[in-house]
Amino acid sequence: MSWMAKLYETYEKGMEFAESEGSALMPISHTLQNAHINIVLDGNGHFKRAGVLEKTQIVLPATERSAGRASGEAPHPLADKVHYVAADYPKYGGKKKAYFEGYLRQLQDWCDSEWSHPKVRAVLNYVKGRRVVEDLVESGICQLDDQGAYLLTKWALQDDSPPLLFKVLPKEQGTTEQGNALVCWSVETEGDPVPQTWLDTSVQESWIHYNAQSAGSPALCYVTGGYEPRASNHPAKLRHTGDKAKLISANDHSGFTFRGRFLNSSQAAGVSLEVTQKAHSALRWLISRQGHRNGDQVMVAWAVSGRELPDLFAATHEFDLNDYSTVDNSEDQNATLLRDLTKDLGQRFAHSLHLYMAGYRARLEPMESVVIMALDSATPGRMAITYYRDFIAEEYLEKVELWHQELAWPQRVSKEMKAGSGRKRTEVIWPVSAPSPWAILNAAYGDVIKSNEALKKNLYERLLPSIIEGRPIPRDLVDLTVRRASNPNGSEKWEWERNLGVACALYRGFHARHPSNSIRREYAMALDTEYDSRDYLYGRLLAVGERIEEMAMFLASESARSTQASRLMQRFADRPASTWLTIEKALTPYQQRLRTKSPALEGAYKTLLDSIFSSFRSPDDFSSDKRLSGEFLLGFHCQRKWLRDHKLSGGHWISKAEAETENTINEGIEQ
Repeated sequence: MSWMAKLYETYEKGMEFAESEGSALMPISHTLQNAHINIVLDGNGHFKRAGVLEKTQIVLPATERSAGRASGEAPHPLADKVHYVAADYPKYGGKKKAYFEGYLRQLQDWCDSEWSHPKVRAVLNYVKGRRVVEDLVESGICQLDDQGAYLLTKWALQDDSPPLLFKVLPKEQGTTEQGNALVCWSVETEGDPVPQTWLDTSVQESWIHYNAQSAGSPALCYVTGGYEPRASNHPAKLRHTGDKAKLISANDHSGFTFRGRFLNSSQAAGVSLEVTQKAHSALRWLISRQGHRNGDQVMVAWAVSGRELPDLFAATHEFDLNDYSTVDNSEDQNATLLRDLTKDLGQRFAHSLHLYMAGYRARLEPMESVVIMALDSATPGRMAITYYRDFIAEEYLEKVELWHQELAWPQRVSKEMKAGSGRKRTEVIWPVSAPSPWAILNAAYGDVIKSNEALKKNLYERLLPSIIEGRPIPRDLVDLTVRRASNPNGSEKWEWERNLGVACALYRGFHARHPSNSIRREYAMALDTEYDSRDYLYGRLLAVGERIEEMAMFLASESARSTQASRLMQRFADRPASTWLTIEKALTPYQQRLRTKSPALEGAYKTLLDSIFSSFRSPDDFSSDKRLSGEFLLGFHCQRKWLRDHKLSGGHWISKAEAETENTINEGIEQ
């Protein structure tokens, strides 16, 4: 029951935060539901008017049974569906079973108690008149058939727009049952600024006091350890107002429910009515406020105090960090810093990420509790906790920071910028960032992931331990992203560049936290000219080959097209030595064109190729056709980005200014 204790504590501590945000936690003995019709009464319970509500959620009083009802009779105390509140519903041929008598009896008991409320008495006086449906028909809210005898279930007039009630009510097997419309009440009295009963806190408090008074006998609560009225029915509607799945349920007293272990459900565990309602209300509030939804699967992380946490499922570039993809290139800029920016990029990113996390550390108590929970339901009526972890705040922030630090890599991000006159332009930036889980799944599976809910849920559950427990990244995900990034022909250029950044981030993170010392390695985020790994060097060769062809086409004013290097990239990953010979032969005419147009640039590329060739540890390393690992993508990506960020000046490669870096082709050719 630790999860329920944490939620109960969250409710108690989070009230002040919820109120300050304007998103108050739901009071106990209440539930959230979509309302469709608002009936307005005067203080004596006389009908004034009625209207249809569109997309309106209200907090309505509920009993223990009605809050968790799925079928059968369980009336809400005040606002409820037409077939509960209307005595004349059967008279108009209603298809639903009428439960008016139970509703009336419960409402009467409330009004007869010491916790009675004037607005509730007005509603009681009105429903006793037994003409709710008649008034709704006369107001044009509910619709009858041509004979004026029965409630319509379909709007057959194709040329006419259906009434608003038919638009807001959900359809069941192609029909609309008007008896399913939920009716809420407004009572207008002189001097009352809040006629809506669902917004009147005095009505809420009246019901809470009455319901507590009528609760059952005290029993041991397994959460608080005290003796309090025990809950026999637990709330539903956790993920949305139509959610019937429950976390705690023991309402089946036949068959093999207890399998001989207990005589009744209370012998297994007991939770007080107040605790279960507050815990479920807190969870419902957390899910709506900061939950990450994935179909029926919901994941939520929260501090028990209610204080803010960094988004667990965001990419690093979504945080409010500085832009590490560019640097001020003014005259007074320190030349050494500019020259060493790429080498220092990883340290600067880690330092700034640490400062960002320090902001959360300052707001959270070091020993404060942080909880991560994942929920899912296999059937409509049962929900399970598929993942649960309880951290102290310092440990949680440390794990999240480690994830973003170890998977940091330049990522392709499209950003909308203002271009004047109210127009916008799309700019591509390459911030250093860990990819989001959704970007990882897209890079691994492509469009398949969007239509396969089961696969999506499974992958999120597998990534969670890597993010918040520091566990190794699943090897199959790394291999899938590397394989897709090695095939630019299978996707558009922007998508391939995005997949390339994600694959490099995953490969880097996989090796950073590998359990074996012989495999574990920390890769630099920028080009490492001292690293002589065969796979890394082959990646660098491919990037230079691609750039030579791109520049030759640019100088000849040819339209952009895929290069020989990109077309053969997948084959290059499988058989690098033999494929490089093919690419090298294809580069000959482009090198000749460069030699004619810009001899200095062609010479610089040749020198760069020679430098990479000479870095191979042995001729056998270069001539081997052994398949390349994902490390070649790191070399390819780093060399490719280095070429974009540098230009040739005075026979030397120098860093481009920010404006020049935006141009991904022009190398700053010497005349």
